[in-house]
Amino acid sequence: MRKRMIFVVIAMAVLVAGLGFVKFQQIRTAMAQGGWQPPPEAVTTIAASQEQWPAVSSVIGTVAAVQGVTVSADLPGIVGGITFESGRMVHVGEVLVRLDVSQERAQLAAAEAQRDLTRLDFERAEQLLAKGVVAQAEYDRIAAEAKQAEARVGEIKATIERKEIRAPFSGMLGIRQINLGQYLTAGDPVVPLQSLDPVYVNFSVPQQELGDLRVGGSVNVAAESVAVIAAGKVTAINSVVDEATRNVQIQAVFRNPAGRLRPGMFVEVEARLGKGATVIALPATAVSYAPYGNSIFVVRDLKGPNGKTYRGVEQRFVKLGGSRGDQVAVVSGLKSGEEVVTSGVFKLRNGASVFVNNSIRPGNDPAPKPEDS
Repeated sequence: MRKRMIFVVIAMAVLVAGLGFVKFQQIRTAMAQGGWQPPPEAVTTIAASQEQWPAVSSVIGTVAAVQGVTVSADLPGIVGGITFESGRMVHVGEVLVRLDVSQERAQLAAAEAQRDLTRLDFERAEQLLAKGVVAQAEYDRIAAEAKQAEARVGEIKATIERKEIRAPFSGMLGIRQINLGQYLTAGDPVVPLQSLDPVYVNFSVPQQELGDLRVGGSVNVAAESVAVIAAGKVTAINSVVDEATRNVQIQAVFRNPAGRLRPGMFVEVEARLGKGATVIALPATAVSYAPYGNSIFVVRDLKGPNGKTYRGVEQRFVKLGGSRGDQVAVVSGLKSGEEVVTSGVFKLRNGASVFVNNSIRPGNDPAPKPEDS
């Protein structure tokens, strides 16, 4: 039994020594051939090409009505009739609310009777003055009373008319804020009214971009919540710069025939700045972002330690510009026509061997539309 165990131990030692010798020979052979080379990494690539990108400023804006008010009561009174429905379109001058005017109509009847009486007195005074029976001073007094009576009638008619609350302009009503029989004081809100076509969009840009903006310049807006994309023009540039943010407020006008853009809504604004620039557009996945500098990997024919040529990558630091959709602009550090790695950059290093497989590539759309949008 003891001899058998000794034999087994010796056999295992011989086997381990043999395997170690074989591995030693393999390593020495590999070192003699220039060292061990890891297998190539599978990547996707794209040929760099120049594009003309328009210079745009992408910011968030707010929709505002060209005309927008909260219709309110001009005079106090009790709501006698409501002639509108919340949320519908109205035209300028359309009656919205009628306040109770029974007292004013009674006053109007009395005032009209007084006016008729003073008018008759004035006509008689004219005849008497022509005959020299009445004095000029008495005639003047009667004439003044006739004018006062006429003015009183006009005043009461104006009061009755002002108790009909009308739409000051055409637009869309909001939610009604009064009820039938409610007593309103002067200035009480009745209903919001907004003119929705056209609409303003207010936004701000940094002061360094102010020199490239002009009144009449083209502006685009997009509101994903209501699936709206519209083009408009800059109508006004604020005369002062905000001291807190160093931004300048801009106002643009847009057509809104369907009324989808509502005052207060947030929208994405793209304002054109100048003529644009020539850049090299790459998928954003091609860039390796780092605090010490952003870089890309360019596929080239490289020479290994053994002098043989292989397909490898060269890390290149680049200067980036703006972005749009899936793309990012490379301003410097890359030439047109060079082959750039677009996916798999996280597993690469300078000089790594690669295998190009472009059967499936990452997105490279300047205006992508997600399927679930």
